[in-house]
Amino acid sequence: MAAFWQQRGRRQENGGLGSVIDGLGSVFDVLLANARLVLGVSGAAVLAIATLAVKRLIDRATSPRDEGDPKAEQKSLEESWQDLALIKTTPKPPKKQRREDLSEPLLSPARPLVPGEAAYPRGCSAPLGAPQVTSSPVRCLTLQEKLLSHSSQLAVPEIQASLVPQLARSICTQLQNFLRSKCPELPFGRFFLSGALLDGLEVLAADHIHLMLPVVLDAGLWSLISGEDTVVRNPQYWMIRRIDLGYFPRGCSPWDRFIVGRYLSSSVLNETLHKLLVASINWPAIGGLLGCAIHPVVASRELKLEVKHDQVEMSITLFPVVEMENKVLLAVPPEGLVENLWLESFYRAEVSRVKKLDAGDSGVRQLCLRILNGVCKSQPSLHKLGGSPMTHIILHLSDTASDWAEESLADRFQQVLEELVASLEKGVLLSYFNPKINLFSGLLEEEIDEMGFVLYRAISEPELLLK
Repeated sequence: MAAFWQQRGRRQENGGLGSVIDGLGSVFDVLLANARLVLGVSGAAVLAIATLAVKRLIDRATSPRDEGDPKAEQKSLEESWQDLALIKTTPKPPKKQRREDLSEPLLSPARPLVPGEAAYPRGCSAPLGAPQVTSSPVRCLTLQEKLLSHSSQLAVPEIQASLVPQLARSICTQLQNFLRSKCPELPFGRFFLSGALLDGLEVLAADHIHLMLPVVLDAGLWSLISGEDTVVRNPQYWMIRRIDLGYFPRGCSPWDRFIVGRYLSSSVLNETLHKLLVASINWPAIGGLLGCAIHPVVASRELKLEVKHDQVEMSITLFPVVEMENKVLLAVPPEGLVENLWLESFYRAEVSRVKKLDAGDSGVRQLCLRILNGVCKSQPSLHKLGGSPMTHIILHLSDTASDWAEESLADRFQQVLEELVASLEKGVLLSYFNPKINLFSGLLEEEIDEMGFVLYRAISEPELLLK
C-alpha cells in the first residue's frame, strides 16, 4: 500500500510539472504567433531563438537521465553552456530612434590608417598563413611623362610607313606617263608626293597622301592678282590672269583652253582631270600591275583615288599646283559661284620653318605638333584644327616662348591649348606668313563653340585629350 501511494504521488508530481510545461508551451506558441506583428521580423527571430534555447533547457530538465551513464551530467552541462551562448549571441533588436538622434551620424568616421599599420582590428593579428601584403606607393605620372608616353603610341605602323609611299610613287609614275601620252600638249611638271607622312608628322595611320601635279606657266603670259583685290575679298586666294592678249592671243599658251573670263580657272582644270581619271584611265589594269585595287572617287569635288592593298588602305588626293612669284597655289576653289580662285598653300613653308627652329635649339616643336595632330585626329570635334592651324599656333608661340627643350614639353603643350582657346574666343587665328589671313574664317560658329568647349575643359585637365 505504501509503495502504491508513493508511486501515485510521483505520477501527480510529474503530472503537475507536465501541466506547467504545457502551459509555458502554449504561452510561447501565442508569443511566437503574434511576435511578427508586435516585434517585426527581426524581433520575432530573436524571440524564436531565445524560446528554442529555453525549451531545450526544460526538455533536458524533465527528461529522465540515464543513471548508468557517468557522462550524462557533464553532457547536459555542456549543452546548457551552448544554449546560454546562443542566447547571448542573439542580436538585439534595434532600439527605436529618438528625434534628436536623427541629426547624429550613423557611423563614426573611420580612423585613417597610419603608414605601416596593419589593416586588422586593434588587438588582432593577421590570420595564420595569410600572405603579407607590402603596400607600394602609387606613382602618379606628371603631364610631362604622360605626353612622352603618349607620343610613343602615335607612330605609324612600320608596314604602312614603308608600303604607302611606295604604292603612291608607283601610282604617281603611272599617272604621269598616262597624261604625257594622252595630253602631250599640256606641260605638266614632274609629279611629286607631299604630306605629313613624308615629313615625319603623320600620326596613328598612313591613310592619306597628296599627289602634286605642277602646272608650268609662262611668266610672260600670266600674272597673279590677290583675292583681297577681287569681289571675294579673301587674301588666302589668288587669281591667275592671262595678260598681253593683244600681242599673244589665245592659243599661245597651252593652258588657254582652261581660261574663263581671262583667268585660269581652277574649276575647269579640275573637271577635265576628273573626267580623265574616271573615264580614260584603265585603273583595274594599273591596280593589277601594282598588286592593289584603285578606284577614282566619282562623287567627290576633289581629285581623289581610293587604294586598297592586302596590307594597307589609303586615299590619294591630286592637286594641280602653280608656283609663281614665290607663292604656291593649289587648284582648290571655294564653294560657290567663283571658279577662278587658287588657294595659297603654306605647307612647305610651315614644315621648313618648324624643322629649322628645332634644328637651331634642339627643340621639341615637331614632337609637340605630332601630339597635337594626334589629338585632333582622335577627337572628331577637333578634326579641322589639325595640320596648318596647329602649326601656325606653334610658330606664333615660338616667337614669344624661347624654351622648347624636352623638359618644357608639358609647359609648351599647355600654352598651346591656352592660345587656341583664346583664338577660338575671338574667332581669329592669323596666319604666321600673312597676317591678313584668318585661318578660322572657314569655320562655322557651331564648330568654333564645340572646339572651344573641348579645349577649355582640357586647359584644367590636359590628360582628357590623351585618352
